[in-house]
Amino acid sequence: MYSVMTHRPAHARDTAVLILAAGGSRRLGRPKQLVRLGREPLVVRAVRVARTLRPLWIGVVVGARAGRVAAALTGLDAKIVHARRWRDGLAASLAAGVRHAPRRARWLLVMTVDQWRLGGADLARLLAASGRNPAAAAYAGRFGVPAVFPRRQWVALLRLRGDRGAQQLLAGAPTTAVPMPSAAIDLDTPAELSALRAAARAGAARRRSHG
Repeated sequence: MYSVMTHRPAHARDTAVLILAAGGSRRLGRPKQLVRLGREPLVVRAVRVARTLRPLWIGVVVGARAGRVAAALTGLDAKIVHARRWRDGLAASLAAGVRHAPRRARWLLVMTVDQWRLGGADLARLLAASGRNPAAAAYAGRFGVPAVFPRRQWVALLRLRGDRGAQQLLAGAPTTAVPMPSAAIDLDTPAELSALRAAARAGAARRRSHG
């Protein structure tokens, strides 16, 4: 369900990847971080997708069910970042992650655990489009995550408030759009969970037929 990159994107060695996995999943009624797609939880899949870039650093921001989410990541090369104020909204989790990103990183790639159609090729296109200005996935008529922010904008990320996260910053800055229909598919509701499970069953059936 995710691509393995054969060529490392040029920015990857200077990029920190931040995976937001702190939310309470109220609309879903269960921790989306631990929902399985095939054999692995979504939070594990997100780390594996990020690793295809071979970035400088990968951090996973945890909050709700922090112990269980961190346990799922045992053995993976990812830094666990605890967002103590995760209930304040997405911006608080983002700020916690920004504060832990390595000082030598020049770019920050922000992604979530629930965009389960994203692959390594999507993230590589995003990095290739990044530079002095942020680059963001474009879908449903707007900018959203995943998105890449140059270091000069990290202070602005720390100033965000509420539950809109980086979206308000992207909308107000010169942002390079990277069309990414796969980013429009996420997991917030029981209906979307049913769609994810149906896709997983279909994928498993295809693998068996080709096996």
